[in-house]
Amino acid sequence: MADWNPDQYERFKRERDQPFWDLLALVRGRPGMRVADLGCGPGSLTKALHEKLGAHQTIGFDNSEAMLTRAKALAGGGLDFAHADIARWGQPRTWDVVFSNAALHWVPNHEHLFARLARALTAGGQLAVQVPANFDQPTHVAANWAARELGLSPYEAPVLPPETYATILDELEFGEQHVRLQVYAHHLPSREDIVEWSKGTTLMAWRSQLSEAQWPEFISRYRERLFAMVPDESPLFFPYKRILIWGVLNPAAP
Repeated sequence: MADWNPDQYERFKRERDQPFWDLLALVRGRPGMRVADLGCGPGSLTKALHEKLGAHQTIGFDNSEAMLTRAKALAGGGLDFAHADIARWGQPRTWDVVFSNAALHWVPNHEHLFARLARALTAGGQLAVQVPANFDQPTHVAANWAARELGLSPYEAPVLPPETYATILDELEFGEQHVRLQVYAHHLPSREDIVEWSKGTTLMAWRSQLSEAQWPEFISRYRERLFAMVPDESPLFFPYKRILIWGVLNPAAP
């Protein structure tokens, strides 16, 4: 995958930040915690996570050098950042909280993934995850159409139904859990802003597969398909579905 653009990603910072705060509200702070933030991005929310929980140590992990360069300017006071591929990340029985906001939808096989994340928790540790669930909406349907028109494979999202995550947590011996599907109601100035939103996230699935010459053609096809499905209104109502997942591992869990 091509490297991320922090400026493009943060063009809609207020809208992207709200699910983080809703997820963080589920986490229970206590003194001396070690916290891992998987897919930390530019780091500002990792810093907020560290401070809100009063953690002893928080490490934000990401595989984007551009994101980490920006994040590392925030390090200090028990907060640090490190390069890691979260598709293979795992540090058994190390963390009191494993937190991930809008990152794990890039990682396949969530049944296996959540088992690996559970093994990273200390006894009584907490897992907190937010993943997009908008893959049946115009933002993503139009992207898959544009990809097919250019001979690229569609993006097969690994995100599961909310009830499946609840079942996974139960099978992994999370004694307490909270799983919900939430629709975030955004108002954007125009349809063009959905294109800019998607350029910072969704369309990254194909960016590295396209040359500099092909990328504008892909965006043009995406815009055409998207606009055929989205009304030309200003402001434009832009609903976005997300799944919030939280659980506390049983102290006696293996």
